[in-house]
Amino acid sequence: MSSQLNHESTTFIKKQFPITLVCDRVNAPANIGSIFRIADSFGVEHIYFCGEDITVISKRMERTARSTHHFVAYQQNENIIEVLDDLQNKGYQLIGLEITNDSIEVANCNFSKTDKIALIIGEENLGISETVLARLTKSVHINMYGQNSSMNVATATGIALYEITKQLMIDLK
Repeated sequence: MSSQLNHESTTFIKKQFPITLVCDRVNAPANIGSIFRIADSFGVEHIYFCGEDITVISKRMERTARSTHHFVAYQQNENIIEVLDDLQNKGYQLIGLEITNDSIEVANCNFSKTDKIALIIGEENLGISETVLARLTKSVHINMYGQNSSMNVATATGIALYEITKQLMIDLK
């Protein structure tokens, strides 16, 4: 019979990928905490929280993050364009997680181990801003089969990172 493992008894391989998350006005504490946990789970190297009046550290975020905010590097910057320019100058592809008229399904986007990826995720209700959409290398989306055309930002980020890291791991073999 199977028994549940705990943090000390798991045998997952620790790996960090050349993936940076850029949060465009994401401000809900529960989503911020979930994004930290997801980033830690998928070996994300850095998170940028961009926008005005973003409070990263709060009691609600800390409860949701379960200490992962101590392990994933992050910064706050009000000006997302500065962050995107810096990342692009460092060789990152600017990939938006957003349904657009030319977005492609994340599973059909080919990622390689040599890619440096900045995955841009948008605010809970409005998504990625038009200003940021205009700067992207490309947009990717997650196919959905129900009535709704969107999902929670943290949930979508987890699905996208699963697909991206899966492709990077295959390419490493």
